[in-house]
Amino acid sequence: MDIKRAKQEIKDSIEAYLAKDEFGEYRIPSIRQRPIFLMGPPGIGKTQIMEQIAKECGIGLVAYTITHHTRQSAVGLPFIKEKTYDGEKFSVTEYTMSEIIASVYDKIEKTGIKEGILFIDEINCVSETLAPTMLQFLQGKTFGNQKVPQGWVIVTAGNPPEYNKSVREFDVVTLDRLKKIDVEENFDVWKEYAYKQAVHPAVISYLELRRKNFYRIENTVDGKVFATARGWEDLSQLIQVYELLGKTVDRDVVYQYIQHRMIAKDFANYLVLYYKYKQDYGVEELLRGVWTPGVIEKVRSAPLDEHLSIVGLLNGKLSELFTECYMLDAYVTKLYEYMVYYKENQASAAAEDIWKKVESDLKAQRKKEVLTKQEEKIMQRAAAFFEKAAIGVEGRVLVDSNAYEETKVLFEKEVEAFEKKTEHASDTLQNVFDFMETAFGESQEMVSFITELNANYYSVWFIKENGSDQYYRYNKGLLFDDRQKMLVGQMDELEGMLNKGIK
Repeated sequence: MDIKRAKQEIKDSIEAYLAKDEFGEYRIPSIRQRPIFLMGPPGIGKTQIMEQIAKECGIGLVAYTITHHTRQSAVGLPFIKEKTYDGEKFSVTEYTMSEIIASVYDKIEKTGIKEGILFIDEINCVSETLAPTMLQFLQGKTFGNQKVPQGWVIVTAGNPPEYNKSVREFDVVTLDRLKKIDVEENFDVWKEYAYKQAVHPAVISYLELRRKNFYRIENTVDGKVFATARGWEDLSQLIQVYELLGKTVDRDVVYQYIQHRMIAKDFANYLVLYYKYKQDYGVEELLRGVWTPGVIEKVRSAPLDEHLSIVGLLNGKLSELFTECYMLDAYVTKLYEYMVYYKENQASAAAEDIWKKVESDLKAQRKKEVLTKQEEKIMQRAAAFFEKAAIGVEGRVLVDSNAYEETKVLFEKEVEAFEKKTEHASDTLQNVFDFMETAFGESQEMVSFITELNANYYSVWFIKENGSDQYYRYNKGLLFDDRQKMLVGQMDELEGMLNKGIK
């Protein structure tokens, strides 16, 4: 299955394991809560989905890569303790608490959350001395003589033997105590994630054209060469920062992340063209609805891969706008919640008090580790807003209604800024549709454009909230599935020709 389905399967299992009856007892007793074993190739997001699941379920997460541990850190250190048996004293070997189990208790103390996920990565790559401990852990949910606390679900992950020489095959006895989930790479699923994580548009549009280069691990005379989902995401972040710093991403830089010479060279060449098309076709002008007959003629005479690169550029810019609108909407909504609270308590609270409340709420949620990065940024921005409001009304009497009114004026300005950004994004979307209609009509390029809009979480959200007649018309009117399959076929054919040319 793909990583999206695997995430849902794990989430469903955790919800089932943590379900309680009317007496507060777990409906599935601990002994029947099979540890989950996620088996799949490296770099497809196994660790990341654990973080997402923990936040979505509102539970804790302790993550370990077991290959970094020795038997002593996993089991604990031995010490001598005197015990009395049948009136006679004996020296008995006991163990300090396992570092891993201690980390679970530390997490409970820190966050106040008593349920969670204990995630052990590379579970099937342990050393010879640690292997028996891992089998005991999977079968009995203990490290040494300490059990994993109740309410903590064990999730493990590992790579198939073809990707790692250190892999140890589990025997049937062990496998029969695990809930095993096999996961494979899937570009379409990753693309949804990539849009949500603001992966660089050049990476997304390149991989849409060269899907076979999304995930490849090959054995050659020079050793393994590979491209992984993790590599593409990390490269994306580097490209974005390099653009801000005015630095160049060439094939040597790409190869540091995409360790497959042919793919690194191909993407580096594509990136050069990507920037070139951005200048040649005046993408910023197109977004504003400005183009000349010469530009349309130039576009029409260009080959299909160039057309799709232009579509990728336009989609990338739209995605940035839609993401900004989404974040602004969430920010304004959060401000509104606190403004309602302020209005209800204005007789006894000033803007400074609301600012302190936001800061306190942010601190509490950080401690529980339940905030996503986006949610944390929104809370930080809300705190900054009320800090500004507090400075603006400094010195006013707490019961003075003008303090609230002044803060309300600032809030209305934030709402107005959001509405202007939304209007700008709607106009830009219409401009892009007008250009696509003029340059391509109802073509494969339009299918590609609609496909990317549908794959992008923020695009779907924006259109659902604000509408787009052209989107609804084309999304419904085009023979979507058939045209999309035709487009993918043409992409595969084009990729084959390009790969032959490179070789």
